[in-house]
Amino acid sequence: MTSVVASPPSEVPPGDPGDRSRAVPPARWRGGRGGHRLPRLLVLGAVVASVAVGLPLVFLVVDAAQVGWGTLGPLLFRRLTAQLLWDSVSLTIVVTFLCAVVGTLTAWFIERTALPGRRFWAVLVVIPLGIPDFVVSFGWRAIFPSFGGFWAAVLVMTVAVYPLVYLPVAANLRSADPAQEEVARSLGLGRLRTFWRVTVGQARLAILGGSVLVALVVLAEFGAFEILGFRTLTTEIYSELQNGYNSPAACALSVLLVVLGIFVLLGEGAARGGGRGARLGAGVARQLRPVRLGRATPAALGGVGLLVAVSLGVPVAAVIYLMVKGGNSTLPPASLLGAAGTTFSYAVGAGALATVAALPIALLSIRHPRREVRLLERFDMLILGVPGLVIALAFTYVTEHFLDGHLYQTPTLLIFTYAVMFFPLAVVSVRAAVARSPVGLEEVGHSLGVPRRSVFWRVTLPLIAPGLAAAFCLVFLESATELTATLVLIPTGAQTLATQFWQFQTNLSYSQAAPYAGVIMLIAAVPSYVLGRWFDRLPARAGPAVAPPPASGHAPGTMVTL
Repeated sequence: MTSVVASPPSEVPPGDPGDRSRAVPPARWRGGRGGHRLPRLLVLGAVVASVAVGLPLVFLVVDAAQVGWGTLGPLLFRRLTAQLLWDSVSLTIVVTFLCAVVGTLTAWFIERTALPGRRFWAVLVVIPLGIPDFVVSFGWRAIFPSFGGFWAAVLVMTVAVYPLVYLPVAANLRSADPAQEEVARSLGLGRLRTFWRVTVGQARLAILGGSVLVALVVLAEFGAFEILGFRTLTTEIYSELQNGYNSPAACALSVLLVVLGIFVLLGEGAARGGGRGARLGAGVARQLRPVRLGRATPAALGGVGLLVAVSLGVPVAAVIYLMVKGGNSTLPPASLLGAAGTTFSYAVGAGALATVAALPIALLSIRHPRREVRLLERFDMLILGVPGLVIALAFTYVTEHFLDGHLYQTPTLLIFTYAVMFFPLAVVSVRAAVARSPVGLEEVGHSLGVPRRSVFWRVTLPLIAPGLAAAFCLVFLESATELTATLVLIPTGAQTLATQFWQFQTNLSYSQAAPYAGVIMLIAAVPSYVLGRWFDRLPARAGPAVAPPPASGHAPGTMVTL
C-alpha cells in the first residue's frame, strides 16, 4: 500500500547522539536480503489483520466459483454491464483528475503563498472530508431538485473527497526545501515551469497516493449516486441484491469492481516508478518564504472561497434551510439523541480496533520494507474498492455458515465490519507516523540493553501517538457516516444517524432527514479539525537555522533520486 504522506527527515538536531539513523546497517533495519528475520509478533499481527480484510475478497471468489462461468459470462458481457463499466470508469477518471488538480493547487496556495487567512482556510478545506458524500448530494438535490446525472456526480464527488489529495500534498509542500525551486529559477525557468517541473515533481508521490484513495472511494460509493440518480456498478449491485435478489449478477459486478481496483493499484505502482525521493544530509531545511500573490490575491481568495462555499456552504445551508422550513412525514418519529449515541459508540469501537490492527503492518512497512510486506499492503488496499454491501454480505455468510449465526446483526459484527472496511485508511496514517519517528532513537534504546518491547512502549509509541490519533479520527469519520453495510448489519431496533437519515430521505421527508444530516456534520467537524491539524504538523515547519553541509558533499536538505 502507498502512504499518502511522504516520509520526512529525522528531526533530531545535527550532532545529537540519537541521530544514528544513517549509521544503521540497511540489512538490520530495512529487512533486506540477508538481514535479520522479521519480528514474529508483527508478522502475526499483520497476517491476522490481512486475513480479516481479505475475507470479503475470498467470499467473492467462492461465490463466483459456485455460480460458474456459464452464468457469469453472459452477465459480464451484456450491454448493461458495459454501460455501467463505462460510466463508473469515466466518472472515476474525471473525479480523480479534478481532485488531483484541486487538492494540489489548494495545498500550494495555502502552504506556499501569502494568502490572507491561510491558517483559517486550512481548517475549512479539510472539514468536507467528514461530510458524507450522500449528505452533500442531499444538500444539492434539496436546493436544486433537477440536479442529477454524470456532471452532478462529478461535482459532488470532487468537492467531497478532494481533501484526500490536499492533506498529503500540503504536508509534502510544507517539508520541501526551497533550494530546488531557487536553482530552477536561477537556470532561467519561469514560475509556471518551475511549479510544474519542481514543485509538482516533489509532491508527485503524495499526489499519486491521494489519487489512489480517491479512485477507490469513488468506485465503491453508493449513497451519493443513488440520490443523484446516476447508475454505477455499485448502485447496480445494491439494486440486484436488495430489489432483484439476483445474487449471480451482483457477484459478477462485484468481481468486476475488484478487478478495477487492482488496475488502479497497478497503475499507481507503475506511475511511481522505481525511484524515491530522499533528503541527504543532516539538519533541517531552510524556512520557506511565502510567495507574494500581489494583484492575484483577490482571484486566489475568490477561488479558495468558492471551493469552501461549494463543498461546505451548500450542504450546511441546505440542512439549515430544511430544518427551519419543517414539514411532516408518514414515518414514525425517531430519537435523534439515541441515533447519535449509537453512531458514536460504533465509530469509536471501529476507530480503536482499526488503529491497533494497523500498527503491525505499518511498522513492518517502514522498519522492514520487504517485497512481501509491500504486497501485503497493496492487497489490503483492495478492500476500499469493494462496496460496503458486498462486505456486509460476506460477513453475514461467514457468521451463518461457521458461527451458527451467533454474531449476525450484533454491534460486535458491525464494528468489526467498519474496522475491516476502513483498515487501509488507518494504515495510511499510522505508516506516516512511523516513517516520521527517528529510527536512531530506537537504536539508542537497544544499545543500552533495553528490551525491544520496552523500547516500543517508551520510545516508539509516544513518537507515533499523534499519528495513531489521526488514524482513529479518520476511521471514526468514515464509520460514523457509513451507510450500505450498516443497513444490512445493524442490530434489530437500533438506528444510526446515517440509517435514520436514509429512511427519511428515501421517504422524501427532507425536513425530518435534515437534523440527522446536521448532527452528522457536527460529529464529523471535530475529528476533521484534529486530522487537519495533525497533517498541519507533519512534518513541523523548519526553523530558520541552516545546518552545515555534511561530509558527503551534498547541500543540506538536498533531494536526490535514488
